[in-house]
Amino acid sequence: MSFSFCSLSSGSSGNCQYIETKGAKVLVDAGFTGKRIIELLKNIDVEPKDIDAILVTHEHIDHAKGVGILSRKFNIPVYANEKTWIAMEPIIKEVKSENIKIIKANKNFEINDILIHPFNISHDAIDPVGYLFFNGMKKISILTDTGCVNEGIKTKIKGSHLFFIEANHDIEMLKNGGYPVHLKKRILGNKGHLSNDDCLSILSEVLFGQNEHVLLAHLSKENNLPQLAYKTIYNGLKEIGFDVEKDINIQLTNRDNHTEIFNI
Repeated sequence: MSFSFCSLSSGSSGNCQYIETKGAKVLVDAGFTGKRIIELLKNIDVEPKDIDAILVTHEHIDHAKGVGILSRKFNIPVYANEKTWIAMEPIIKEVKSENIKIIKANKNFEINDILIHPFNISHDAIDPVGYLFFNGMKKISILTDTGCVNEGIKTKIKGSHLFFIEANHDIEMLKNGGYPVHLKKRILGNKGHLSNDDCLSILSEVLFGQNEHVLLAHLSKENNLPQLAYKTIYNGLKEIGFDVEKDINIQLTNRDNHTEIFNI
């Protein structure tokens, strides 16, 4: 049993991730117009009508914008917790009752051959979650849009074969940049976003150096640089003893396009 994973796009302008197994094809978030997500899927030769489910992390528009139109157009079930459903209703509009799937944090559910575990994260949304995906012995973790990560989350994501993890900003770039003070405080706060340094700290505790894929996600256009995020993680892991060239595959996600398809 195995997974295929592709980040269709990741950033403040929109987020959408694609996961496939032998028995299921799912999206995590749909933060673009329906038209754009259809284009992104077709770019990797996936037909939108074949999507089995959309999982929503939280109600912010860059994660939920296209959820409703995709569900209505292709009759796709949508999975989110109760508070998120209420909060995103003005964004996604009406969804067929049979396609409203309510989940609870820390309670497993299944979509065909994928076992899914949602878990609480810390962001300025009503009830945001990250996700773990299991297929046989393989495991994927999705962790973005959180201002802090506790020991419980680290324990949950440890042992993943692919980490989709936020490296939103460089702290000094953010502090010295043009954002207003209140926005800087929001991003740096416990309900904001993970910095490059935060990402490194988490990875240093959860990686084994056993050929894991690490996808750096949700990079800020204004307060980060792709090469800076990559260098921070690469050099930091190397300094603590990981053979980064051999044992860990670090990749950047894109704001406007898909990554390669990772098979694990």
